[in-house]
Amino acid sequence: MPGPLSLIVIAVVALLIFGPKKLPELGKAFGSSLREFKNATKGLVDDDDDVSTKKKEEQKELR
Repeated sequence: MPGPLSLIVIAVVALLIFGPKKLPELGKAFGSSLREFKNATKGLVDDDDDVSTKKKEEQKELR
């Protein structure tokens, strides 16, 4: 896990590379991408749960 000094250095480098006007836009884009990724992976997990539930129901019917 990076320490606080490492995070400060990364923030300063990002500020120098992208500039103060672009950083909020990059943060917003990163946040929306992360949110979309979480929603997509949640959908995959929900689909897996539905499949396993159907298999369990089919096994109960066979007994």
